[in-house]
Amino acid sequence: MFTYLKKKFKKHKARTIFKEYPYKITEYELPEFGKVSFARWENPLEARKDISQGQVDFYKKILKKGDFIIDIGAHIGDSTIPMALAVGKEGTVLGFDPNPFIYKILEKNATLNKELTNIIPLRLAITTHNGDFFYNSSEASYNNGGIAETKENTHGKFGLEEKVKGVKLEEFLNENYPDLISKLSLIKIDTEGYDTEILKSILPFVKKHKPNLIFECFVKLNKTERNILFDLVADLGYDLYFVEAFDINTKRQKIMRENMSDWKTFDILATPKN
Repeated sequence: MFTYLKKKFKKHKARTIFKEYPYKITEYELPEFGKVSFARWENPLEARKDISQGQVDFYKKILKKGDFIIDIGAHIGDSTIPMALAVGKEGTVLGFDPNPFIYKILEKNATLNKELTNIIPLRLAITTHNGDFFYNSSEASYNNGGIAETKENTHGKFGLEEKVKGVKLEEFLNENYPDLISKLSLIKIDTEGYDTEILKSILPFVKKHKPNLIFECFVKLNKTERNILFDLVADLGYDLYFVEAFDINTKRQKIMRENMSDWKTFDILATPKN
């Protein structure tokens, strides 16, 4: 009981009082790679995250060595590392996250496992237009959050003093990584409910290059918004699948438009039709 109350107090404190939390390096033994290191964020509000061979094998089903991946809303890199292991050191993963506190952990994770991975962390948001944006969170320790063009927004009462930079994806890639675009095989999006807007902004790019897509159907989306999200991707010639977890043994179920309200918050894997 005491341990439970102590954890509850720590979480309450993290929600209401600002503190910058450190990371702790954890090591895993993966059958294919041997020792793999991961920097865990010690924010009490951060759910435990681990790295496993099953995660890598999930991504290997849709990726190959040398591929190029874009991870939008990379957070601390808990998905970025398994994806990077799947494509190898000869591949490239761009990990975007504008949250400065989360970015420090992502940046650290990019420096680990250098003999196995090639992760480029970028403290940027992907947006519908280039510019500077307000970043707000409902938590004082900024475990979650989102961007907006106005200081008063729906993301929460805690706001960064400095704005964060947002860039248009295709324009940014053409200027900085033009040689990688032809190798693009996956775009992952996880942006606290902003996924639909990002998808809208990159539709021509997605239509042109047809990468696999991973994105989230956010809990706050109503039925109409969920249908719009489905149509955006399905109309480009994709099959959509519900995935319970990013693991080789995960439940994977093909979904139709009418299934978009079957779950509150869930992840979607979209693959181009043959």
